[in-house]
Amino acid sequence: MLIMATKLNKKLLKTLSAVLFSAVVFVGCNDFFGDKTDLSFIDLPEFTNRDIAYVPIQPAWDQFVYPTDICIGFDELLYVVDEATQQIIGLDESGREQGRFSVPGVTSVTQDRRFDLLACGTLDTVSASGDPITLACIYRIRLLNQNGQYGIRYARIVNKIIHPFYSRSNVNAQDLTVRFGKVAIMASDIPSQNNRYYVTRQGQGGSSILGPNDAVLIFSNTDQFETPISVSTSSGIFNNFFQKPSGIATYAVPPQIQASQERHFFYSSVDPANELKVQFIEYIETDFGAEFRPVIFPVGDTSRADGFLFEPNKFSKPSAIAVAGDNTRFLFVVDEEKDSLFQFTRDGFEGVLPPPATGRTKLEKASFGGTGNGLTQFNRPSGVGYYRRIVYVADSGNGRILRFRLTLDFN
Repeated sequence: MLIMATKLNKKLLKTLSAVLFSAVVFVGCNDFFGDKTDLSFIDLPEFTNRDIAYVPIQPAWDQFVYPTDICIGFDELLYVVDEATQQIIGLDESGREQGRFSVPGVTSVTQDRRFDLLACGTLDTVSASGDPITLACIYRIRLLNQNGQYGIRYARIVNKIIHPFYSRSNVNAQDLTVRFGKVAIMASDIPSQNNRYYVTRQGQGGSSILGPNDAVLIFSNTDQFETPISVSTSSGIFNNFFQKPSGIATYAVPPQIQASQERHFFYSSVDPANELKVQFIEYIETDFGAEFRPVIFPVGDTSRADGFLFEPNKFSKPSAIAVAGDNTRFLFVVDEEKDSLFQFTRDGFEGVLPPPATGRTKLEKASFGGTGNGLTQFNRPSGVGYYRRIVYVADSGNGRILRFRLTLDFN
């Protein structure tokens, strides 16, 4: 397939060159043929020297101001957060808008398996002394109305999880610094366990009882706070393991008839002091109880790959991550400061395995990026999603959603 694609690319280039050469010769003489024709309207295709690469799907969706997140729902629709307009925009796979719904301070959105949206935003209120304050809030948004109509046009808020009132009744100065980051869903065949979810939270300080405000929290499927996560390592148990957590992802994502019931998750940290800013946390049940443990991924085996998830300082500001719900199990990371999209295997190796016919067994790097507004460039990307072999990136600074597909996935 690669040989055929290479031949086609060479043939296309020769044909295109011949056409352009003929056009230039034909219009090259002002005196004989008249004024030169302006050929600037011809959109030359962009080619890559790599056999394996993510190529852009045009057009870019540019009907946004500052899109910060994109969610692919279990309802097979897409939901984009526009932080500038404080809206969630529903789209079909072609990019056609289905409607918009306003949520105060919204920055991210996820859909659970009941088709409810969970949006991280803010709530303006007043303190006990009457002063105006802004608190972090998770909004549960129902897309099915009382008449049985479904969609973002019929959305309504059915619950608000306001920090810190899910755990205590008083507000202190540190609570005003808290913001929720992103939500990841857990799946289970047990109804009481299905649709529980993780939430990343950032903020200054914390409490002696509930731990630091920088945390990953667990909520029930009825939006009841359960616990912050403590992580067990060879050095002990830490309730302050998560430093400035931002992105989070489980394998309970579409497309799946039956979602993965693993409670493991990837998370990203935007703490500049953290050398390993994307990690995999494993949930283990033993005879002595259950615990969360970090998984150590291999680094340095260049016979298998040229890049690794666990390279120290691999990332600068990995604001969002996503996993593939299909059999590839890929991990995607967008870095807001490096203006890049990174792709890894589930085992932490960077790259994609070439087709068996090539005889190559080493993964080939498919990560890409760079600062700009080209079709393979970004400006502060802060959201990423994956569905049906297409990677979606919320290119915040350029006000657009970009789509990419792996060259190996084109028939």
